[in-house]
Amino acid sequence: MASAMVQLIKWNYQQILNETSADPLVDSWFLMGSPWPVFGLVGFYLYFVLILGPKQMENRKPFDLTKVMILYNLYQVVFSSWLCVKLFRSDKAFDYLSKHYCHPLKGADNPINDELSEAAWYYFFSKMVELLDTIFFVLRKKQSQVTFLHVYHHANLAVSTWAYLKYVKGEQGVLIGFLNSVVHIIMYGYYLLAALGPSFQKYLWWKKHLTKLQLLQFLIMILYLVSLLLMDCELPKALTVYMTLNTTFFFVLFADFYRKAYIRSQLKLQKET
Repeated sequence: MASAMVQLIKWNYQQILNETSADPLVDSWFLMGSPWPVFGLVGFYLYFVLILGPKQMENRKPFDLTKVMILYNLYQVVFSSWLCVKLFRSDKAFDYLSKHYCHPLKGADNPINDELSEAAWYYFFSKMVELLDTIFFVLRKKQSQVTFLHVYHHANLAVSTWAYLKYVKGEQGVLIGFLNSVVHIIMYGYYLLAALGPSFQKYLWWKKHLTKLQLLQFLIMILYLVSLLLMDCELPKALTVYMTLNTTFFFVLFADFYRKAYIRSQLKLQKET
């Protein structure tokens, strides 16, 4: 099994090398010229949320970040909404994707290349900003929420979205980014209400359904990506395979979280009563 996974990773890596091409415009954008700034930021993120932050907060009171959290979550809702509009604001993009979603036009004949790259950069930037989610957990001494699922999800997406834009842009990423941004509007909307205080608790009954929405999102993504492979679409196959495997892993992690947080706890409560 391990040998097969190694071979699959090697195959994907070689496919990525075969399918990549330099893009001077993308390379000129913030954080895109070299991998080291992103790797450095993600590396420091991991060091802080797993080692440095908990150690520094061990004998300190949690920071009161109520106002910061309200502004941060409001920003995320507005930014995700704006990104959704940006991704599909163009009639040209809508028309093109409906006609060429499986067999896209090549190079300069593709009318949405520049729009795809620009939207992908904003999406990547949003993933870098979202690293703050975990940092806020640490500063508020909510280390129990700094789980493997949470940290892996954020670190992986920060690196993956950078690599996607830098090396293997593919139009299958448009639907993935759009779905994720829609879910984030709802998710950060929930966090915004939670940050507003106890008077808004009565509006937070749907937390369990938020996780269900995330699972549905991953399921739609998996079905979409697998369909591209089955139809042998003319899209970067290494990217499609990677996205399929990564999304499936996210689905398994989120499903496990849902089982532990809601199903198991509900069964335990029923036994106690």
